[in-house]
Amino acid sequence: MNYKTSLEKAKDFADIFEIVKKSVQNYLGMDQAGLLLGLSDLGSYGHAYLGAFYSLDANTIVINKRPLNIIRKTKPNLYNPYIFHVLLHEYMHSLGIFEEDQIRMLVYEITKKHFGKNHLATQIALDLEKFIPDLTLGDKFETSQDMNIEFISGIDKSNTNYIM
Repeated sequence: MNYKTSLEKAKDFADIFEIVKKSVQNYLGMDQAGLLLGLSDLGSYGHAYLGAFYSLDANTIVINKRPLNIIRKTKPNLYNPYIFHVLLHEYMHSLGIFEEDQIRMLVYEITKKHFGKNHLATQIALDLEKFIPDLTLGDKFETSQDMNIEFISGIDKSNTNYIM
């Protein structure tokens, strides 16, 4: 698989999630089936925001759509690499890895192996704030206006079996 080309051509979350799964399978030999993916406005916290979280109880990754919308409008070239980074980070949690420093190191190593050290996805894994320092969402705490989760269908293509 050519990871760079696949990420550039990815059209949706499902395409990017397949790249995440293949990169982890290749690097760690691990896989997690049956995950759900949702988008929600998780608010912002001054100059910071929560990019995503993994719910162990629900086996669900929820991505904050507020920064996604800002990236899509202001830095579209970062959109797919950012989604890859966030999904990879949360996917590591789904594999039972919960130590944040360990996850950050693994995310960087996996990304560097498959994309090279100069690719945007690798640079984001190395230092997210360097690439999107102006992704601040305001100076004050802003709660979400809508905490509903919009679930993305077809996210786990490689683990979906159909009975015909």
